[in-house]
Amino acid sequence: MVYPLLTNCPVCSKQLIITKLECHHCHTAIENNFELSKFMALGQEQLHFIEVFLKCRGNIKEVEKELGISYPTVRGKLDDIISSLGYSTNKKDQIDKKKVVTMLEKGEISAEEAISMLKEEL
Repeated sequence: MVYPLLTNCPVCSKQLIITKLECHHCHTAIENNFELSKFMALGQEQLHFIEVFLKCRGNIKEVEKELGISYPTVRGKLDDIISSLGYSTNKKDQIDKKKVVTMLEKGEISAEEAISMLKEEL
């Protein structure tokens, strides 16, 4: 049975390091400190979201439909993943008020979603 790679210590929750690699065929073992990808620090739910996001080619409306979540939830999940990867989520990158009103007028988002998005701007 193959288990998923643990990235955090089950005792203290600090990041683990990989120290040994082994070939199952010839049993060659390599020991050293190996670096994990930033993506290894993401949870299963975050990795699933990234997979859906890529499958939808970054189209947030398609991600909403695929996952059955609202626009602000998609944005929140993206911001969470960006932060988890060690990047800042700059407020200047947030959606502008005119775009929110336009989306509301076109029926792309509900009034509640528009209010939520505008509150994020504050």
